[in-house]
Amino acid sequence: MIPARLEASRFPKKLLKDLCGKSVIARTFLAAQSTALFDEVYVVTDSVEIYDELKTYTDNIIMSKKDHQCGSDRIAEAVEFIDADIVVNVQGDEPFINKAALAKLLAVFDDDIDENIDLASLKTPLKTSVDIENPNNVKVVTDAQNRALYFSRSAIPFRRNSDVETLYFKHVGIYAFRKEALLHFYHSEMTPLETVEKIECIRHLEHGRTIKMVETAEVSIGIDTPEDLEKARQLFTS
Repeated sequence: MIPARLEASRFPKKLLKDLCGKSVIARTFLAAQSTALFDEVYVVTDSVEIYDELKTYTDNIIMSKKDHQCGSDRIAEAVEFIDADIVVNVQGDEPFINKAALAKLLAVFDDDIDENIDLASLKTPLKTSVDIENPNNVKVVTDAQNRALYFSRSAIPFRRNSDVETLYFKHVGIYAFRKEALLHFYHSEMTPLETVEKIECIRHLEHGRTIKMVETAEVSIGIDTPEDLEKARQLFTS
């Protein structure tokens, strides 16, 4: 499921911008489809413009009936009456979808015979102090089985003992949900820590859900600014 909101605050209508002959949202849809990892790929949008743009490529377009605060809510509304076991949320501004990372994410559920894992997501190492301290990079800490303990915009863990080597990981906002867990999120209220940190996946933790984190060095490249779009064009033509 690809949530596609038209009016992004930092870069309005970015999903309709040209990326070497096709729009950003079309590139993202085609990239997700070309992985051959999914039974179906849908775009879920609040925009007639995006709907019209994608009609050339697919009939799997769902118009949101409600306003939503986040992409998870948007896809939950769409998937509620679709027969599915696992639902993957891929952002509409990520045309460079990484198949290897997505395959590792889906493999979590193949190995979860007892269905103890409610959702899975990706993490990638942070190397520099600038990236670690940047509040726009959501950090995650995990237990010995790579289950998420907490997410924060602060640098976690706090390095009280400077003699101990410390690894920091950025949370990459691509999720794979069991459908029931996604619908539980959709029908529950925002929780206190989620509200203060402005990180939606904390809601799952506050409700006692199990989030399996998968480490990857290969992540998709999102388009958040006009500068990102120009870099994407250069990458496409290189």
